[in-house]
Amino acid sequence: MLAYFDCFAGISGDMTLGALVDLGLPLAKLEAELRRLPLSGFTLRAERTSRKGIAACRVEVLTEEHGHHHRNFAHIRRLLEASPLAEGVKSRALGIFTALAEAEAGIHGCAREDVHFHEVGGVDAIVDIVGAAVGMEHLGIRSVVVAPIPTGSGFVDCQHGRLPVPAPATLALLKGVPVYGSDVAMEMTTPTGAAIATTLASGYGPLPGMRVQGIGYGAGTREFPDRPNLLRIVVGEAAAAPQGLDETVSLLETVIDDMNPEVYGYLMEKLFEDGALDVVWVPVQSKKNRPATLVQVLCRPEGRERLLQRILTETSTGGVRYGDVQRRVLPREAVRVQTVYGVLAAKRFTGVDGTQRLAPEYEVCRATARAQGLPLREVYAAVLRGSILEPEAGSGHGSCGGARNPAASE
Repeated sequence: MLAYFDCFAGISGDMTLGALVDLGLPLAKLEAELRRLPLSGFTLRAERTSRKGIAACRVEVLTEEHGHHHRNFAHIRRLLEASPLAEGVKSRALGIFTALAEAEAGIHGCAREDVHFHEVGGVDAIVDIVGAAVGMEHLGIRSVVVAPIPTGSGFVDCQHGRLPVPAPATLALLKGVPVYGSDVAMEMTTPTGAAIATTLASGYGPLPGMRVQGIGYGAGTREFPDRPNLLRIVVGEAAAAPQGLDETVSLLETVIDDMNPEVYGYLMEKLFEDGALDVVWVPVQSKKNRPATLVQVLCRPEGRERLLQRILTETSTGGVRYGDVQRRVLPREAVRVQTVYGVLAAKRFTGVDGTQRLAPEYEVCRATARAQGLPLREVYAAVLRGSILEPEAGSGHGSCGGARNPAASE
């Protein structure tokens, strides 16, 4: 089962619980599972409510704890590991707490095991996190895609005093994740919500292709002026993609008409080192009919800023255009091929009709040709005639990061 976390109003632990209960997680089942933890002094309450006219479920954790209860990461880990909860539930919950502990350890400059949770160490936060793991297990959710996450603005009061929004722990958890600001002067995404989303996520972006089977709305506490304060979770079967794998990449481009040509070779090397998926130079006629070069770079959206800085630093351009584009790539995997010249690396592509083909790795073939004094074409031919061995450890479908110039084989 695939789930899409549509975080248009942010995400928190109680919103996640509400959406999962709205999807069909029985409250009695949730409470029975939580009672398997060595925790006491809490009850769950679920009620139907609405935000901006949209019906939703609001789940509250009522506790007997007063003030802030501190528990450190080591204590919570022992609590989870000793519990009789299902292994899948324990694994997810421990993963979420581990992410929180690592974020807090980085902020406070201490070891992960020594992190003392304040708000997140309370019974209500433990119930939110373990409850989210219970809901995932009960609903059979195996994969999660998360929408870009709004953070809110302003300040929030907590055990450490008044902190800016997003709170430091929230921001640390959202490293490498698509986020955006908001004029809503409230905390839209909490540390608990950020930890749940980023730990469970297998990807980020728009609603993936799927056959929708259920929709759950979990309500937040406050009313927002510009949107319903809801977390929407959509579940269903992932749509098959026989024609290839669609993904979003960033395209950077600029036209240069006044740069020393010797710089281009160095620039290409640095761009690939910085994570570019593809780099091409295109001869063009620019303004005033000058011969020029169109520089085009493809990259992952999360690596765009680094590549923008590289172009602006290394070239004579005064600006770079950029934006996100869609591309479709064939499934591929890295393989090892036994040849008369030894075991060489290649990629195996699966076409839209299911047929497979090999693409020798240029750098490997080039090194072999030079070392053995062979024509490059003979090494290529040997790879195509060779016997495929087991896939390389860690290889995966749809990955384009291993090739020096992925576009050459796409």
